[in-house]
Amino acid sequence: MARMHTRRRGSSDSDKPAADDPPEWSDVDPETIEQHVVDLAEQGHSPSEIGVLLRDEGVTGTPIPDVKLATGKKLTEILDDHGADPEFPEDLRNLMERAARLDEHLRENPTDYQNKRALQNTEAKIRRLVDYYRGDELDETFSYSVADAKDLL
Repeated sequence: MARMHTRRRGSSDSDKPAADDPPEWSDVDPETIEQHVVDLAEQGHSPSEIGVLLRDEGVTGTPIPDVKLATGKKLTEILDDHGADPEFPEDLRNLMERAARLDEHLRENPTDYQNKRALQNTEAKIRRLVDYYRGDELDETFSYSVADAKDLL
């Protein structure tokens, strides 16, 4: 979906190494990891930022290379269990932020046709994602508009 509106082919697939157990050098308690994840979410970090922070800084100085291997749950499942999950899925939120920025730019520069097209493509992606998430992660009555996105974000 990311390359639907461009001629580029993208990079080749890269896979994470197959592992069933967390590395022995990362021996942090799963409950400690879960609490740290919830604390980072309450500080305003998105799930991807939390994953990067755990990978780079870790908990008490010990990096956590893979939260799912260490705890048995995905990072978003941990947030959902503790009621700290974000209002919108992260990919949809990022696209809505981009659409709001593009709309603001077009209000100042109405003849910028390249960015007008970029806004149209971004809104098309948003509508497809809203259809995908409607009912599960979003309310059944949710509908997207740029004005609503600016208010929600």
